[in-house]
Amino acid sequence: MPERTSYDAVVVGGGHNGLVAAAYLARAGRSVLVLERLDHTGGAAVSTRAFSGVDARLSRYSYLVSLLPPKIVRDLGLRFAVRKRTVSSYTPTVRGGRPTGLLVGGGPDRTRASFAQLTGSDREFAAWQRFYDTTHRLAGRVFPTLTEPLPTRAALRARIDDDATWHALFERPLGELIEETFDDDLIRGVVLTDALIGTFTTAHDPSLRQNRCFLYHVIGGGTGDWDVPIGGMGALTDELADAARRAGAEIVTSCPVTAVATDGRTAEVTCDQGTIGARRVLVNAAPRELARLLGESEPPPAEGAQLKVNMLLTRLPRLRDTGVDPREAFSGTFHIAEGYGQLETAYRQAAAGELPAAPPSEIYCHSLTDPSILGADLVRRGHHTLTLFGLHTPARLFASDTAAAPATRDRLLAATLAQLDAHLAEPLADCLARDAEGRPCIEARSPLDLDRELGLPGGNIFHRELAFPYADEEGAAGDAPARWGVATGHANVLLCGAGAVRGGGVSGIPGHNAAMAVLEEG
Repeated sequence: MPERTSYDAVVVGGGHNGLVAAAYLARAGRSVLVLERLDHTGGAAVSTRAFSGVDARLSRYSYLVSLLPPKIVRDLGLRFAVRKRTVSSYTPTVRGGRPTGLLVGGGPDRTRASFAQLTGSDREFAAWQRFYDTTHRLAGRVFPTLTEPLPTRAALRARIDDDATWHALFERPLGELIEETFDDDLIRGVVLTDALIGTFTTAHDPSLRQNRCFLYHVIGGGTGDWDVPIGGMGALTDELADAARRAGAEIVTSCPVTAVATDGRTAEVTCDQGTIGARRVLVNAAPRELARLLGESEPPPAEGAQLKVNMLLTRLPRLRDTGVDPREAFSGTFHIAEGYGQLETAYRQAAAGELPAAPPSEIYCHSLTDPSILGADLVRRGHHTLTLFGLHTPARLFASDTAAAPATRDRLLAATLAQLDAHLAEPLADCLARDAEGRPCIEARSPLDLDRELGLPGGNIFHRELAFPYADEEGAAGDAPARWGVATGHANVLLCGAGAVRGGGVSGIPGHNAAMAVLEEG
């Protein structure tokens, strides 16, 4: 039960962004209540023992950290660390009837040699270096703005100070830049994948949703690195909850919020345990969920498009490409069926309402970088986790017949694993561990599963369409919530989740920005 009947701020939803907002506000002396419908905090950033009787703590939903600013870690005194991966990615393929692949990582000489072996020259490697030198410079200029009031479009363009980069990434479909820069289909596909994570679109979409997704994937930390959370994703959210409590915030779990009412100055939040007054309400849920709480019309749907699979293996499978050690290949992002042409084909098949014949996906092994998520006995026996994230599987493929959705998910899983098996020297099924009941240690989540379990609209991991990280002139001149990109249609109701401008990913940025807007208004 909440300890009081009214608070300075009530945070609806105890995911990582809500916890960040609560911690900042409580540290500033505000009375803060966090209400979470589940029996635990963390939202999509949790660690779970997913398999019965098995001591493995998997990051069930979100699994890597890129966008969390060190500023938030410092400000809140978080005892949390990430570790860099030595290999960025490995992409298997077949050239001239021979298994081969592209390894990015292990030092520039190793990467250069892999490019040359795949393509026969240094041309693509040189283009790769130029391309990512550009995104690295972009990251260094854009990332610091994410925890500042929203710049205008003109101000952000001036900050980037490179008209060619601005035009290529903010005004033209990303496919044009990729095709101008690279010749090799496989390399083009590896670059494009960052524009498609959780985003159902194509390289030449004139709406530029692929550009927006790409931008957030290459600016993280000011470097674009994707790091492994030590102890799993739950280590971050558990520490955030502790930080919020240490600052004086109150957190109540198993307490679903059913309604929010506001006159713009004061608000009432209704939950299973009564009605609570608040000066401000910060909503760490999708705009769809906020509309439902307010009794308003829901925003246009924004479906998700991913398959999330968690596995535990007794050993890493051997590869058909004998020139690469599986420990290297799986320690970075392992790309499957993600050539440029393959991605386009899969998109077109899914857009036509069909499951992709060759579903694209990417895999990574958390336990290679951070064995602490496994019990000591599993580590000793050589067990490893695998996380798979499938692309181009929109919610519509499952929603036409919800009764058949589990069977559709199973067919998609089988087709996805078949694409992986094509590059393995042994079937993945032979490497799967078994739980206490003798079942294979593998679980899959479709977009509909994520909607049901986490309230993600259509399984959309970003809550709604991503936006470029700038404001129009009117927004920049508005009140504090508008200036910080967290405004709703109500003056004292703010978005502090992924649906805010500059939301999406495991970042804490919307929570920080919502708290800054509240503190700015006094």
